[in-house]
Amino acid sequence: MSFIEAIILGIVQGMTEFLPISSSAHVRVVGELMDPGQDPGAAFTAIIQLGTETAVLIYFWKDITRIIGKWFKALAGKVPHSDPDVRMGWLVILGSIPIGVLGLLFEEQIDYGLRNLYITATMLILFGILLGVADRIAPQRKDLKQLTVRDGILFGLAQALALIPGVSRSGGTITAGLLMGYTRQSAARYAFLLAVPAVFASGLYKAAKEVPVLLTADGRAVAAAAGEPSLLALVIATLVAFGVGYAVIVWFMKIIENRSYLMFVVYRVVAGLVLLGLLWFGAVDPLGGA
Repeated sequence: MSFIEAIILGIVQGMTEFLPISSSAHVRVVGELMDPGQDPGAAFTAIIQLGTETAVLIYFWKDITRIIGKWFKALAGKVPHSDPDVRMGWLVILGSIPIGVLGLLFEEQIDYGLRNLYITATMLILFGILLGVADRIAPQRKDLKQLTVRDGILFGLAQALALIPGVSRSGGTITAGLLMGYTRQSAARYAFLLAVPAVFASGLYKAAKEVPVLLTADGRAVAAAAGEPSLLALVIATLVAFGVGYAVIVWFMKIIENRSYLMFVVYRVVAGLVLLGLLWFGAVDPLGGA
């Protein structure tokens, strides 16, 4: 993978991570289009997501530090467990369990089998339509102060669906939130907070497996021969994803105050159909050369 390709994929990751359109699907497809027959890989995607989640940390810094601080104070008995921030801390932990467990249990399928582009195209269309229905019919009255244990678990299960490229972490979680009656802003806010532990755990786990290999001469040679990203390409893509991602999250949180998700629904359906067309005419390899 060249540095130009790494920059492009970093831009793609940053532009799509927080929008309900599936960043993993876009990185997968754009990587395939730039280098036919080569899938950037689930590990590459997980690692560069560290950049976009760092943008979440900075954007929600006051909220995150307040929640963590009160959560630890509650453990020490200095703050009641009924405090909204303490409850939010527990619910984020609870909601992170499904994706962590399923990610470990089905790691091989996630890294290979589920990256089939026919699955990606189908998920783009199916979950795009589901997002549109939820945005249209849901009452959207609840805020995060009304978040319950049941809702936290359902949010977590919806996030776990994003292990399948094409579903979208934010899209799946926001859709679940809307169907449970939460406002667009509340569903999006919780989706971003819920993603932080899951994405950092996944990215650091993959980095711990991939980076030591890339630091060796043999590892660099194997990666170069296979067209896989070098350590420097990973760093560049991650930094670019951070910068672009921060700008996107600022824009996204502003537009959902007054606009529906219709533009994203239309985009997902069209993107899914275009991808099916590319697959039909053999322009892209559904398995990325696997």
